[in-house]
Amino acid sequence: MRLRSLFAVAVSTLPLAAMAAEPYSYAQPDQVRVTHLDLDLTIDFAQRALSGQATLKLDWKNPKATSLVLDTRDLKIASIASVSADGKTAPLNYVLAPRDKALGSKLTIAAPTHPTLVRIVYATSPDASGLQWLTPAQTAGKKLPFMFSQSESINARSWVPIQDSPAIRITYDAHITSPSDVRVVMSALNDAKHPLNGDYTFDQPHPIPSYLLAIAAGDIAAEVTGPRSAVYAEPSMVHKAAHEFEDTEKMIATAERLYGPYRWGRYDLIVLPPSFPFGGMENANMTFATPTIVVGDKSLASVISHELAHSWSGNLVTNATWRDGWLNEGFTTYVQGRITEAVYGKSLADEEALLSARALEKSIGSMPANAQKLTPDLRGVDADDALSDVAYDKGSWFLRTLEQRFGRADFDAYLRSYFDHFAFQSITTEQMLAYMKPNLIDKYPGKMRWAEVQDWVYGSGIPKDAPLPDSPRFYAIDTERAAFLADKLTADKLDAKGWNTQEWMYFLDRLPDVTALVKIKALDDAWHLTGTPNAEIGMRWYVHAIVAGDKDVWPAAAEHMTRIGRLYLTLPLYKAFAKTPEGLAYAKQVYAKAKAGYHPLTQQAVEGILAKASPAKK
Repeated sequence: MRLRSLFAVAVSTLPLAAMAAEPYSYAQPDQVRVTHLDLDLTIDFAQRALSGQATLKLDWKNPKATSLVLDTRDLKIASIASVSADGKTAPLNYVLAPRDKALGSKLTIAAPTHPTLVRIVYATSPDASGLQWLTPAQTAGKKLPFMFSQSESINARSWVPIQDSPAIRITYDAHITSPSDVRVVMSALNDAKHPLNGDYTFDQPHPIPSYLLAIAAGDIAAEVTGPRSAVYAEPSMVHKAAHEFEDTEKMIATAERLYGPYRWGRYDLIVLPPSFPFGGMENANMTFATPTIVVGDKSLASVISHELAHSWSGNLVTNATWRDGWLNEGFTTYVQGRITEAVYGKSLADEEALLSARALEKSIGSMPANAQKLTPDLRGVDADDALSDVAYDKGSWFLRTLEQRFGRADFDAYLRSYFDHFAFQSITTEQMLAYMKPNLIDKYPGKMRWAEVQDWVYGSGIPKDAPLPDSPRFYAIDTERAAFLADKLTADKLDAKGWNTQEWMYFLDRLPDVTALVKIKALDDAWHLTGTPNAEIGMRWYVHAIVAGDKDVWPAAAEHMTRIGRLYLTLPLYKAFAKTPEGLAYAKQVYAKAKAGYHPLTQQAVEGILAKASPAKK
């Protein structure tokens, strides 16, 4: 996409035709736009399905439009009708197109009379890509089944017929019926004291993109952590999680001081079973989080500060297309660092920033030039693949550069004005730049040339003058690692007793890709890394050990892979095993046992790794 003229552009003036060009959605918002969703669904654990109806409120944009086009994936449509002001319904004709592997099925509803409300009666498939159904045996408590959603990037369409594009924002309310012993939560206002009666109602009064639609149900307890926050989790986990995230109110207050009021009312979070495929998901009002960040020392609480930061960058100001994903993730990673610094100290924030920067420096050179851009040209990838570490780490690095050039006080004021200006809107990179030029670059002349901004946003690689934070502890670890690898320091003499999670991550990240087996054995003998309960350390350790040829770690690695369904912590082990025929065979055995407990997204990713590594059949 070419750079647009640099004038302030409100989202309301963004051409609707441009929004309709979203490559991952069939929706035609230039013709008609969904503005509100009313859900009435029943949870059926036995059938692994949600069933009921979705009523869509419509804003017709084109007086000549004759149809409403929605995104669906594997939905079983029973009927579609218009709903009049007095509640009367009239059937509408519709066509459900054949399924596209990536996009699902285009649903075209004939509606020449332009009804304000359209009601769709439907049921989800047991294999819905956006839902995972767990048996009681797959949960911690072993008593009740569990279900949760993951709608980002384009999986909302697998459980709701919707215009599934981040450019389109909706309010919603929902009535959910469940078994009486099951608690239900959604990405809306939740009540920790709601009785377990199988009857739940939810309200999301703020317009959100469809990827923030979320639901979870199961044996869920709740513990209040502040005046506007609570933690939800299985009963055996909830107290640990509440302790781990007891600083949530401090985080909210810190972000408010920096970037303006928290506009969502409550900020709750739920710790899901280990099969959740991500570290966290910023669903409005209710962050979904992995149990792998509950380690007892708050060292991974930055995942929560990241998801909270999305309440400003992502949920409040949203990327209009997935090509603009760095507006969500780069801004959020920057804000995450500021929250972490204020609550847990500058040293930890600098370590995390340096970890991500060094990792990006190592990986970006092997990427295609287009993939190195913050705003890549469309390259025929699925929506879930459109985001990469570049969006997170190069994006946040760019904002740290702006902070350094303009000074923290002025940059904070600018960023707060940006969030206020675009609140509850979906925007493109070009709109962001159109606001930045007069309100930051031109306002403070001589601080940064516009050509530098464009190089960061549209250029490949990382600018040579990109600033890095200082970390004396990391520098000391660099010295010790070098001495260890050069046989000048034995493993047991490493000054590692006081290393935190990030420092172990840094030590392991910067070991050679193929480390000598004798070195791996020495590290394990000295520091007992095999079997670590810390999944961040474990993932890095097992990859090094597998690649080095240490078969003694295979059972512990398999346990890690079976227990954890988080993509980031599991896929690297599959990739490491897949490097050798014997390892590939072992990985296939592990996957056969672990598959039933994985989320559909994790299953798809693992199967792709195994298929790519397997010899082609003649």
